This record gives sequence, structure tokens and C-alpha cells, in this order.
Amino acid sequence: MASQRGDGERQIHVLAVDDSSVDRALIARLLRSSKYRVTTADSGKKALELLGLEPNVNMIITDYWMPEMTGYELLKMVKGSSKLREIPVFIMSSENVPTRINRCLEEGAEDFLLKPLRQSDVSRLSSRIR
Repeated sequence: MASQRGDGERQIHVLAVDDSSVDRALIARLLRSSKYRVTTADSGKKALELLGLEPNVNMIITDYWMPEMTGYELLKMVKGSSKLREIPVFIMSSENVPTRINRCLEEGAEDFLLKPLRQSDVSRLSSRIR
């Protein structure tokens, strides 16, 4: 459930996951400029911990290639969970690899975005939120 802002407008809570602090900061800035509430995590493991503590996340945007747990593995964990499976997951990568993109989409990703993320990508996200 999205939280209410003071002006009555629904605020979408996004969990942004990327092992790169530079990419995390860019993603958070772009999302916040579009009035999203943003929580960041530097790994898939940390993202799963946060999802356990913060159940009102409306969307996850995650880097594909991270150490310990890839974005693809995070996607599979989220979509395999009865509590989390309804949360839309967007995968990002700097590599345009069609087989990787298709595998993520087949596993339930809403979309696959190429890095660096741009404001036009953020606009696409908001149109895909349930």
C-alpha cells in the first residue's frame, strides 16, 4: 500500500538495489525528483532483509549484476514469495544482453532498463505500477 503524503497524493515507495554507490545515488535522485519515496540497498541480501522489515514497498528496481546475489536471483526470490510476489520488479543493467533480458522478463520482471537510468525511464516506471 502506498503511503499518503500531506497533500493527499499517493506516494510510491521504491526499493532501489545496486552495489555501486554512484548508481544508487543517481537512481535515488531521479526517483525522488519524481516524488517517489526511496529506500536503497547495496545488495540483494540487504534488499531481502529490508523487505522483511518494510513490507509497504510498491516497487523494486535492482541492478542485474551484483556480488553475492544477482538481481535475477533477487527477482526469483521475490516472485517465489507469497508475501512479496505482487511487488513489481524492474531490472537494470549496463549490458544489453537479449538472453539475459528475456530470462528476467520470463521470470516475472516488469521491465528491463539499460543504465544509466534516465528521467524517461522513471516516467516508464510510474506507468507500470499497479
